[in-house]
Amino acid sequence: MRFGALGLLLLSACSEPPPDLGAGASLYAQHCGACHGMKLEGQPNWQQRLASGRMPAPPHDETGHTWHHTDEVLFGITKHGLVPPYAPAGYPSDMPAFASTLSDHEIRSVLAYIASHWKSRDVLEARAEMLRNTRKR
Repeated sequence: MRFGALGLLLLSACSEPPPDLGAGASLYAQHCGACHGMKLEGQPNWQQRLASGRMPAPPHDETGHTWHHTDEVLFGITKHGLVPPYAPAGYPSDMPAFASTLSDHEIRSVLAYIASHWKSRDVLEARAEMLRNTRKR
């Protein structure tokens, strides 16, 4: 089973079982797909604010910006929502916090499922470089 950079980092950072891509796919469909798209495609015009002032849900495939974030940030946003330190205080967002809905292992499984869709050489190389630069700080 191939986990990619996100899965390997998450595996090495915790003592729980490895992320489960099958469970991650099911959990993604159940909790994320309605907003972020069943094919990870995001909502239309995801880079333009809605009339409510909120941003549409971005894609989690390679066309979005999810892969630009560190594993820790992705985990934090999923667990706690778009609140500090992941967004400015009072940031208007429809992104819910999943801390009371999903276990840490389930969150890691969803993130591993998402990361399993990042396959192009350009994205994988750019993400690896970003992660290397983040660790140097």
